[in-house]
Amino acid sequence: MSAFTTECYQNEYLPLGVSEVNAIVTVTSDGTAGQAEQPEAAEIVIIDTSGSMGTPRRKINAAREATSVAIDCIRDGVAFAVVAGTEVARPVYPDDGALAIASDETRAAAKRALRNLQAAGGTAIGSWLTLAGQLFATVPGRSCHAILLTDGENQHETDEHLDGVLAEVEGRFQCDCRGIGTDWKVSELRRIASALLGSVDIIPEPEAMADDFQALMQAAMGKATGNVSLRVWTPQGASVAFVRQVAPAIEELTGRGVEVNPLTADYPTATWGRESRDYHVCINVPPREVGDEMLAARVSLVEGDEARAQALIKAIWTDDRQLSTHINREVAHYTGQAELADCIQAGLEARKDGDLGTATLKLGRAVQLAAESGNDGTMKLLQAVVQVDDAATGTVRLKHDITALDEMSLDTRSTATVRVGSAAT
Repeated sequence: MSAFTTECYQNEYLPLGVSEVNAIVTVTSDGTAGQAEQPEAAEIVIIDTSGSMGTPRRKINAAREATSVAIDCIRDGVAFAVVAGTEVARPVYPDDGALAIASDETRAAAKRALRNLQAAGGTAIGSWLTLAGQLFATVPGRSCHAILLTDGENQHETDEHLDGVLAEVEGRFQCDCRGIGTDWKVSELRRIASALLGSVDIIPEPEAMADDFQALMQAAMGKATGNVSLRVWTPQGASVAFVRQVAPAIEELTGRGVEVNPLTADYPTATWGRESRDYHVCINVPPREVGDEMLAARVSLVEGDEARAQALIKAIWTDDRQLSTHINREVAHYTGQAELADCIQAGLEARKDGDLGTATLKLGRAVQLAAESGNDGTMKLLQAVVQVDDAATGTVRLKHDITALDEMSLDTRSTATVRVGSAAT
């Protein structure tokens, strides 16, 4: 069974009258479950087979190859299926509305079925997710994960319909989303991946698809837990202001809390392998007098009904300004990383709307934050869309010859963060 450890970073000292407590909780899983201990799993690969996937034809060919590579990574005993998506969804393998159990025989049969994939039709992603949910429902008790690939926008259903589907399948399976090329909408796939606790990324060229699918499926096969929740308890009179994953990527969890009792809520984190994640927890507490101490929150990792690890968030009121004005390094760092993501998305949106002044201001601030935090990956992406005159002050000029690939790569990867240890030590 995978073991969890937690560390809590905060300045527990508050000045008089202050009621907000901030902490960064680092959760680490050693991912040590042996094959016999790994949770029963189910996998579905969802492939866009709309007409645009045939233009150029190497896209649909690459999708077949990437799916074949992913199938080879599925370990024996895992339930799996392949779904083709157009304006409707259909099972490619198996074709009987069930999931197959992975073996040499079923993996070979699935790869043979991929030969019949043809690019024709429209795009209705909600129907693809609905079918995935129905298929996963046939194998209750398994940890369910999907890979979804598309090359275009969700043209054949409304946003409201997609939102309804997401509400229906949320919590039932995890989904990593990938967009091939530049004709899909980042905000659309981000919405799906966020609701289904997965990742979103761009695949620039069809030839890169197989490596990406292989990495995704290998990561899924490396998961050592079932679904794990971040359980937050607060005392009477206190309340959760927000819960946010801040590393390896920013993901807002506040609105997803499920009440356990009036003082406790569970926030979903899906499955874990050998990995570490950081969470920013903000608690509102009633202000107290000098010298008063309280437990502001208890944060636990819960799998099923078992608490696997916990961290304590504390508050101590003081009139010592040297104590109360110290800003915890981890809290400050991730507050800046969240602002960085917001500035990138706001700047790109302003640029699309023709508001070049706001775009310059926001992207300049993003450059400044990336430089301060040592987020070299994001800085490189920013330099493709702005000319940096002075990173320290955020002085930039918009480039006029930005490619769609550069813009979408920055947008898609805007929520990727660097950890304090790699950026601010």
